[in-house]
Formats: sequence, C-alpha cells, structure tokens
Amino acid sequence: MTQKSLDIVIPVLNEERALPQSVPVLHAHLSANLSAYDWRILIADNGSDDGTPEVSARLADEYPGVSPFRLEERGRGLALRTAWLESEADIVAYMDVDLSTNLAALQPLVGAIANGGYDIAIGSRLIEGARVELRPLKREITSRGYSMLFRTMFFTGFRDAQCGFKAVSRRAVDALVPLIRNNRWFFDTELLILAEANGFKIREIPVHWTDDPDTRVKILGTAIEDVKGLLRLRFGGVPRTDTPRT
Repeated sequence: MTQKSLDIVIPVLNEERALPQSVPVLHAHLSANLSAYDWRILIADNGSDDGTPEVSARLADEYPGVSPFRLEERGRGLALRTAWLESEADIVAYMDVDLSTNLAALQPLVGAIANGGYDIAIGSRLIEGARVELRPLKREITSRGYSMLFRTMFFTGFRDAQCGFKAVSRRAVDALVPLIRNNRWFFDTELLILAEANGFKIREIPVHWTDDPDTRVKILGTAIEDVKGLLRLRFGGVPRTDTPRT
C-alpha cells in the first residue's frame, strides 16, 4: 500500500518564543506515532515582525521534515488557504502553536480520513469525552453560545467549529477551500458549513484541551467577525461545489 502523505500547518504570528518549545514536541510525536505517513511540519509565518522567521529557519535546519514559509499579509485563514492549496499531500491538517490540544488526539484525527472514510476531522471541546482545563468562564460561555448559534442557523451536526485542531482530505481541500471568502478566524466555521452543505463527511473527535493564557484571540472582535460571516452565509447562500462528495 502506498504511504499517504500528511502536511501539518502551524500558523504563527510573532511566535519566536513558542516555536522552539512546540516544534520539537510535535516532531518527536510524529516520529514516534505517525511513521505510517510521509509527514511534514509547515510553519506558516503570517506576517511576523519579531524573530519568528529566523527561529523557523533554525528549526528547519535542525529537524528534518520542518519547512517554513512566509506570508506578508496577516490572517490565519489566509495562511491555511495558502498552505493547503499549495500542498500536494493526501491529508492536510493544522494545529495551534501552543499545542493546547493534547497530541494524543492527532492519530485518530488523521486516521479518520486515512482509514475511516471521512473528508474532514475536527477536534472538539464540546462533545462527550472531551476535557477542558484552565479555560476562563467567559470563553467557555462564548464558545457554547457560538455553537448554539450556528447550529440553530444551519442545523449542523458538528458542535465545535473553532478548535484549532483539524485535518482535511485533499479532495475536500480542492473542492471547498477556493469557495471560502473569509481569511481570518471565521475560515474554520465557513469551511465546515460548506463541507456539510455539500455532502462531505465530518468526524468530530473529543480532545483534551488546556487553555493558553497568552492566547492572541480577541473575543469581541472575533465574535463580531463570526456573526457577520454567519449572516452572510445564511442570507447570501452557501456556495455549492462542482465536485460534491455525494
């Protein structure tokens, strides 16, 4: 059987301190647990103005399979769009640089696509079996409220659209990502709503998630962006792909 290829993207913005801590951990985990895949770690520098480019280059020299690339324009969705569409891997994924999601969930996440017949697999903090630690009450309430909002508007089967831990098949990337209009935080939600509306199969996997007190996500700005995105899709229509899953 041909070995499947896997590209894992880490979008970063001014993460010169976090990268030297997270990349070695991820590299060791992949070497020990995902040797069945031909994998790479792609550091997507998303317009950093600190020492992130130099740190990324040093890590690439030190760890085989680590590759950095640079985007001058900021936006996490833009980083994922660029990396995933330029990749030729069978499966693409991404995770947050702080590794808030325990890496024990990575193998089932990727395996759901490689062996389980799913098109997208997502980590979830909102389903049975998930564990969430150190999360402020305000963020927990916001996350659950947002989940209720998009599920009410679109009757989706998935519950957690925003967990920074996802894997996508090449077929789904090629069909869906060009249709996504948002290049920031709403990118994830838009991808999932498009996927479900077009018949792509989504697997939600419970994760052990530990809140990062140094998170760069601004609750109010992100919430406004998310609501605008939901309203755009609700009243403007969800695009249909020319290559539906079913």
